[in-house]
Amino acid sequence: MVEGLVTRGWVCLDGFLGETEARELASESLEAWEGGDFRRAGVGRGENLTVREDIRRDHVLWLDPENAGPATRAYLDRLEALRGAINRELFLGLFEYEGHFAVYPPGAFYKAHLDRHKGTADRVVTAILYLNDGWLPEHGGRLKIWTEAGRQDGPFEHVEPRMGTLVVFLAGDYWHEVEMAHATRMSVTGWFRVRGA
Repeated sequence: MVEGLVTRGWVCLDGFLGETEARELASESLEAWEGGDFRRAGVGRGENLTVREDIRRDHVLWLDPENAGPATRAYLDRLEALRGAINRELFLGLFEYEGHFAVYPPGAFYKAHLDRHKGTADRVVTAILYLNDGWLPEHGGRLKIWTEAGRQDGPFEHVEPRMGTLVVFLAGDYWHEVEMAHATRMSVTGWFRVRGA
């Protein structure tokens, strides 16, 4: 994974989580979704955070490590090991992870964007784990990622949001979008951050 970040700036790994781990994490997300714990996702941050249905239509639940279920805690532990590996190899100074469960109901999408907010530099590496069992091409919801840093008009690749697949990329460099989902689509999306940026 780290080699992929060095050579391409992004990488996709099938089976980052084993089937049992991924299903347990998906169950925690689904339970929270069915319990009404998610909120409409917005764009921007702080006082500039607004819900824009023309840009994105997903729902999110921010992860709280102190109150997380066992599968979520286990996943956060895996991400902590990944953070350490990235820091050892790339010297990025990543000091924490922030993330959320994301649910895209049928008809939801997220138009092309970068994961670093304008005027900030704290989000350095994006990590997206998919939690969709039996996902089929007709379900839509693919990640479209442009594969040349800083460009939204060049070559791109599609990633099917299949259970246990992890996509990692440099947050401020790679344009990406979520194509419209035709079935309920779940993921854990988050960012490795640096201090004081």
